[in-house]
Order: sequence, then structure tokens, then C-alpha cells
Amino acid sequence: MPFRRYSLPLLCFVLFGALVPVGQAQRGEGALTQQQPSGISVDQIIAKFAAKEKQFQEAREHYTYHQSNIIQTVEGGSVDGEYRQDWDVNFTPEGKRTITVTYAPEPTLTRISMTKEDTNDLQNVMPFVLTTDEIPDYNINYAGQQREDELQTYVFDVSPKHVDKNHRRFEGRIWVDNRDFQIVKTYGKSVPDIHSGSGENLFPRFTTYREQIDNVYWFPTYTSADDTLHFKNEDVQIRVIIKYTDYKRFGSETRILYNGQQLPESTPKK
Repeated sequence: MPFRRYSLPLLCFVLFGALVPVGQAQRGEGALTQQQPSGISVDQIIAKFAAKEKQFQEAREHYTYHQSNIIQTVEGGSVDGEYRQDWDVNFTPEGKRTITVTYAPEPTLTRISMTKEDTNDLQNVMPFVLTTDEIPDYNINYAGQQREDELQTYVFDVSPKHVDKNHRRFEGRIWVDNRDFQIVKTYGKSVPDIHSGSGENLFPRFTTYREQIDNVYWFPTYTSADDTLHFKNEDVQIRVIIKYTDYKRFGSETRILYNGQQLPESTPKK
């Protein structure tokens, strides 16, 4: 999945045969080096990207977009069940943010079922954002530097300091562009897995890629997962494909700031 710095191109998405483990080279990905940052400290990098993530989070609240979600179970290499929902994230005339289901065929999943935690993960955890407000809740460890296509990135391993079943959080690895100080890729999973008397609720590892929209912020555009969930009674291979498309700024009165300056009006790129 290529990274793009200046536009959202027409993308040809492919279903990943297997999700590549952290540390294994992917297409367009260089080796992870233990090199320390030059001219900047690790703490300064964290402060910079957390501040940019805060700006991005606020900006994204003023964008409409389309999200397509596909969850499949696989047996013997063949899909034996599927859940599909498409959403339009939009605004009412009064400016209230809404999520409208635009496509929802009857699910054919039989070995797993969708839960409220799954829906929350689709909306909030897989397009992971780590802002200044969330930094105190996470352990953040510098892992090195790595090339991701044309980008040079700082790599961090992150994990929540406290795991609470009522608060879904991300655990895994993030890649931060060394120029824009924004997260451009994440790999990991939502935690915790839930084991209770009424059943098990397990969650796959996923990769989310971002691309730059309106020449400024890096927005999530594609999430994929291909993982095996180890339930007590059986193992279930699960695939996830999420596409985030058609980002558009909402409303002529919207003010979006970047480095303290208001962005000029622009036509989102497709």
C-alpha cells in the first residue's frame, strides 16, 4: 500500500493474503534501524506528533466521508461468512455529525457475530489517533527509524497503561513521518479481549494506512486484517477490509487550523 504525500489518488485495493508481522519487511518498507533521532529528542518527537494528532482529530470532525466495512470468516481458504456495512459520515443542516448506513445486506456470519465493541473498533480504534490528551494513558517506547515507501518515519511501540473492558484502546506500533510529525501507519489491535461467562469477544490484529488530504493532514484511507482468533472451541480465521473515501470539508464556515493558521478553502482531491 503506497503512501502519498500530496493527494488522494484513485486506489486499487487488494485483499491481503496474510497480515505481515511487525518487523518483517513489507513492500516499499525498509529495514528497521536502531538509529537515534538527529537534532531532536524522542520526547520532542512525541510532543510534536501528539500536538499534530490533536489538530488532525479536530480537523477530521469537520470532514464528511464514506466508510466501507467488510468482515469475513475463512475456512480452508474460502470465505464462509461475511458482514458488510457501508456508512456515510455527514452532518445535519444544523451541523450535528451523523453516521448513516447506506448499504447493509443480510450478514452470513455463522461462527462469529458482530458486537458493540466491534462497531466501536470500526469507528474509533482502527482509525487510531494518539493526541496530547491521550499521551498520559499510554506507554510509548521509541523503536527506531524505518522507510515506508517515499517516507522516512520514526517508529514507536505503544500500549495502554491500564486495560479496562469499558474503554477500548490500541496496542501495537505506529509510524510517524519525520517531516510532518503525523502518524502515517498503525499496526496492532484493540484491547482488551473479553472473556466472560456469556462468551468470548476476541479482536484481530490490523494495519491502518493514512494518506495526506488537502495537502495537510494524514487521514486513514485503508485498514486490513487477516488474523486467526483462538476461541476455546475453535480457531476462526477472520479478514477485515475497511476503505475510507470521499473526504470533503463540511460547510463554508468551518475553520480548520494548521500550525496556528487557518487553511484556505480548497477542493478535496479524489
